[in-house]
Amino acid sequence: MQDKPLEKKSQSPLYQQLMQRLKNDITAGVYPSGARIPSEQVLCDTYGVSRVTVRKAMLDLVQEGLLVRRQGKGTFVADERIQRDLHNITSFSEACRQMGHTASAHLISSEVCAATGEDREKLGLSDGEQVLEVCRLRLCDDEPVMLEINRFPARYDFLRTAETDSLYDLLRENGLIPESAVHDISLGHATPFVSRHLGCQPGDALLLLDELVLNQHGEPLHLSRQWIRGDKYTFRI
Repeated sequence: MQDKPLEKKSQSPLYQQLMQRLKNDITAGVYPSGARIPSEQVLCDTYGVSRVTVRKAMLDLVQEGLLVRRQGKGTFVADERIQRDLHNITSFSEACRQMGHTASAHLISSEVCAATGEDREKLGLSDGEQVLEVCRLRLCDDEPVMLEINRFPARYDFLRTAETDSLYDLLRENGLIPESAVHDISLGHATPFVSRHLGCQPGDALLLLDELVLNQHGEPLHLSRQWIRGDKYTFRI
């Protein structure tokens, strides 16, 4: 910890100086991922500032995603989040690998069912055609991060029993390359079904990603809906 008092005559506000001190400590490993930040009183005494200054600095760091508050426990350094670039088609497995983590999947259900109106419109299906719906829990280093429901034209039935880390790897093995996508990101909330698998509470806020993915020929490949823990995953747009 850099325990020198802050420069009260500096043009930089005290709360910004404190923010930078804490950022430097996090970068230097003084406070590693998951570590508890000292209490407000300790920070006040260490840096010679008021509680108002400390609270402003901590609030801004929480809003930046560097810190997280846990009711009744204190403020902690946020865990490193998996980052996915939406400009490129990157699978969950690839995003984990790029950050040095291990991805895995748990197959929850897989069934051929009737296509909905949205399926027919977006996947270009004819009346009477069916879809293959695959529901999987995605984990990073064995920790639940995402619940996904993918809907493919039923002719891709080779995916039906797949519990492989990456469905995209299987698609590529069969000559189908996910090339582009239309994304719709919104705020969602955990249903009892989703919360049971992600280990959160019903009603908790989650990232909700809806996608239409196209193959290398510009043809619809699948629809996807993903409920994602925002404390573990982020997007670059």
